Amino acid sequence: MRAALHIPGHFGEWLQGRLGADGPVVLVTLPAPALGLDLCYRPGPGLSLRGAGLTPARARRFLDLLGLSLRGRIVLRPVVAPGLGTGVSTASLVALARLAGWNGAPEILARACVAAEGASDPLMFAAPERMLWASRQGRALAALPALPRHEILGGFSGDPARTEATDSAFPDVTDLVARWRGAATLADFAAIATESAARCSALRGPFEETAPQLAADLGALGWLRAHTGAARGLIFAPGTVPAGAGAALRAAGWRGLVRIRGGGR
Repeated sequence: MRAALHIPGHFGEWLQGRLGADGPVVLVTLPAPALGLDLCYRPGPGLSLRGAGLTPARARRFLDLLGLSLRGRIVLRPVVAPGLGTGVSTASLVALARLAGWNGAPEILARACVAAEGASDPLMFAAPERMLWASRQGRALAALPALPRHEILGGFSGDPARTEATDSAFPDVTDLVARWRGAATLADFAAIATESAARCSALRGPFEETAPQLAADLGALGWLRAHTGAARGLIFAPGTVPAGAGAALRAAGWRGLVRIRGGGR
């Protein structure tokens, strides 16, 4: 069996919530190329699927939506366990579509993901952090500014929590979206991300004490989280992550540490 492809994931969100009390759930994702999912494939009769909780029947229904078909043995290998906030579910569907030969518009692929699962992360786009994404609709509502260069040092804290398409119990972030569209410095973006994470923790739990304290102790500009899932991260300007920061996160109980570098205009 050969490894066919890797689909990048994400690491929680910079912000997530409702646009108004009755508006759609929207988010700004944090791309994490090293996370996501690897797909291993061997041609053959029928369709055999293992890993990431995706069944052959569900895979066939999804591929039918795109006018595709696929046969063979497929093993889906998430880089981290599903439910931690890294986009494993969406990455699984994107991997299947690309293995089956999909080369169409990402907007169409996103709609198929939503039709199959009820929600989607924007992993099929080249710059997913540059859009205000309506995750239950599978579409971008607005273009967003490029992020300044940044480093995220993070890990996983708490139990897995899979996204439920019917779950819309998120705080109103209309004001944060407006601030995001006008933000300029990394400190601006970090402050917005911190407020979004704090609002989510206050409404949805779990109560988050460790991340704010670590951010203060380590001189981070702010912190962020998976608004559904266990991913937690500290936001730093490039080159400012202090020595011993990883040890501090481990001592606080964070596991599976990750380091993400991104942004830049």
